[in-house]
Amino acid sequence: MTAIDLPSAIATPPIFDLWLQIDALFAETGEDRIELSLEWLMRGDIALHDLRCGISNDCTIIVDRIDFYQSAGLWTNRPPAVPPASGLVPGPDGRDHPRRPAKPVGQFYERYDREARCVVSFDVLTIGSHLSLFHRWQNDPRVAHFWEEDKSKEDLAAYLAERIANPGVLPAIASFDGDPAGYLEFYWAREDRLGAYYDSHPWDRGWHGLIGERRHLGRMKTAAWLRSLTHYLFVDCPLTEKIVGEPRADNVKLLRYTDPLAYRKIREFDFPHKRAALMHCYRDEFFAKVRF
Repeated sequence: MTAIDLPSAIATPPIFDLWLQIDALFAETGEDRIELSLEWLMRGDIALHDLRCGISNDCTIIVDRIDFYQSAGLWTNRPPAVPPASGLVPGPDGRDHPRRPAKPVGQFYERYDREARCVVSFDVLTIGSHLSLFHRWQNDPRVAHFWEEDKSKEDLAAYLAERIANPGVLPAIASFDGDPAGYLEFYWAREDRLGAYYDSHPWDRGWHGLIGERRHLGRMKTAAWLRSLTHYLFVDCPLTEKIVGEPRADNVKLLRYTDPLAYRKIREFDFPHKRAALMHCYRDEFFAKVRF
């Protein structure tokens, strides 16, 4: 366990800067637990609940790596989603689900990936700003082979409008160092078509994604993209214990990344339009296995 001493020559940083330093220490030391001086928090007028993670122990605060990467406010522009208090909403095929929290706006996730040495960020897609990009990506034969959405701008605008209007789907643009690189759809699995193919739980999340810009292809950036999107889904809602996916079973390149990121292939099954691999990623396994 690594202890952080309070330098006497500098002022105590605000909470955001303290999170940055904790993040750097976990990366540099490889430790699973670090120790903070309680005096550091007091001088910066930082309360333990503001830290969001940590256990008071006499004159020190103990921070576990697994808790920190689920709790610190470094990566998103809002606190974890608080589900509305109302009851279940009717869903498809009797799969009732909770009323979903409001969607974010603008850029809603940003994280520096040390392995890829770049910043991964996610922005809410808007048709006015992103339709041309989306159209070009979908009409790339490499993408069309898996997505089968190589259509006109008008058709793709309708496709996106339906997803934007759907409270259970969040369309997003993924970027590396601010350069738009690909498309993501985050969804609540209970009301998605996938929910009928396994024992879906009310807070399961899933995603579809593509990297559209060829200059951003490659093992390092793809792994950073997958780490970040999985991290976002767990950080966004504390009730989400499982992330699911259904890539094409023959998408060998994507499936190579799954084990290091704690995704398990449960089985293969047939959608009407493809043979799919059912993937599960559990919160505890992800944060225990993946290093940031």
